[in-house]
Amino acid sequence: MSHTDEPRSRCRCSGTRERQSNAILYNILSRQEDCEPTPPERPGCSTSPNSCHCETPRTVCLRTPDETCQGASAVLVKTIRFMRSLPSFQQLPPCDQLALLHACWAPVFILGLAQDGLDFQVSETPACGLLKSILLNGPEPHSATAPPTGRAQPTLPAVHKLKACLHKFWSLDLTPKEYAYLKGAMLFNPDVPHLKASLFIEGLQQEAQHALQEVVLPLHPHDRGRFARILLTASALKTINPSLVTELFFRPIIGPADLQELLAEMLFMR
Repeated sequence: MSHTDEPRSRCRCSGTRERQSNAILYNILSRQEDCEPTPPERPGCSTSPNSCHCETPRTVCLRTPDETCQGASAVLVKTIRFMRSLPSFQQLPPCDQLALLHACWAPVFILGLAQDGLDFQVSETPACGLLKSILLNGPEPHSATAPPTGRAQPTLPAVHKLKACLHKFWSLDLTPKEYAYLKGAMLFNPDVPHLKASLFIEGLQQEAQHALQEVVLPLHPHDRGRFARILLTASALKTINPSLVTELFFRPIIGPADLQELLAEMLFMR
């Protein structure tokens, strides 16, 4: 069992003063304060060693980044190629194309992950990098090895939600046509703000959903609830934060570059 799969009921905090004083990092950082008196506790600011921090989400990273990022990049190229191949998408005003790209690329990409069967594993982000940064550079907030301010790192609960979505699609065992029409239904989202052709886009979404239903019913005549289950499963994709997808699959490749700008260049490339 991976250490990312430990039971949540198991407390990992110290709970005692003796254990805290024996922690390596605690000893290193408190040596400089050995001769200083302990400042009085401020009202309302408890420093009790019995407080538990197990509810703090653990940050994670890909276990095999080279292999997984390569597969994810191939899926991303297919995602943009899919958008460019749709005549109805190309007929939209460029500003609407860009708005749909920014708002909908992640759900369509995740459908691509499911279609290609790209599974992945994660491990907890190693703490040695933070310790090394503190020892070599001091605890400056803008250390070169620290994550950029404001950039949310992938957490284990968020990854579990993403993997749950993938497994639901794999259990549905969609055909390539079902995936294609479902991608269209996710891409043509009339609820995206500031669309100039929102009514036209709403019609395109309805057409994609109708085409999906026309494919599903003949393939599964005895499963009348399949179409509704597909749409319900797809709706869960909207709960996946695009920043999770960016940081998990593409940050190791693109570094500090803006993925949204790269996607726009890929979409409008001639």
